[in-house]
Amino acid sequence: MNYLNTFAFQFYPYIALAVFLIGSWVRFDKSMYTWRTGSSQLLSDKGMRIGSNLFHLGILAILGGHLVGLLTPHALYEQFITAPQKQLLAMVAGGVFGAVCLVGIVILTVRRLSNPRVRATGTAGDTVILLLLFAQLLLGLYTIVASTHHMDGGVMMALAEWAQHIVTFRGGAAEFVVGVHWVYKAHIFLGLTLILLTPFTRLVHVWSIPLGYLWRPYQVVRRRQPTLRYGPRS
Repeated sequence: MNYLNTFAFQFYPYIALAVFLIGSWVRFDKSMYTWRTGSSQLLSDKGMRIGSNLFHLGILAILGGHLVGLLTPHALYEQFITAPQKQLLAMVAGGVFGAVCLVGIVILTVRRLSNPRVRATGTAGDTVILLLLFAQLLLGLYTIVASTHHMDGGVMMALAEWAQHIVTFRGGAAEFVVGVHWVYKAHIFLGLTLILLTPFTRLVHVWSIPLGYLWRPYQVVRRRQPTLRYGPRS
């Protein structure tokens, strides 16, 4: 069992990240025209706008919270917020944005499975990824329930140590998650699996977040000037 834990939480993260980086580079280099979201909005706009907006708002907030919460060393914030307070903040924020994301992904899932045009033009991979994201979100929400049984911040600190050991290429990372609840382990493992699958699915468009829209100049549209018409010369 310890060997399985070591593989899943010490070596598998690097395998997933390597496949993510190398696979994305190879796909961009060899199959650039497949680098797209595969949007089906033109086929049916019903539920697409609200579902997509809620899903992306929720998922971006959750990802941002994970990155800040897991990768910020405890020493940088311990003077301002305690570990239990940080855990409570994470639970509240995660619950709010998780609920927003859940509503969005339910709309998108129902749309993909019930709309014949969307279902016919999609791929099996699109459906599988959507269902995996749905499962990952449910696991994440369940971690909030599991966290209510230990409000001392200890598990959060252990998970943060695991993440920081991984990104700094230190050994012993798997030891920090040996004794945590199974739902945390399942959430981490499925998250790593989604990272590993990204280069082979539409998730690859995470590389193409249109940040340029934030600072590009406004498009100037001018009215067309009336053209002068001249009559025939006498």
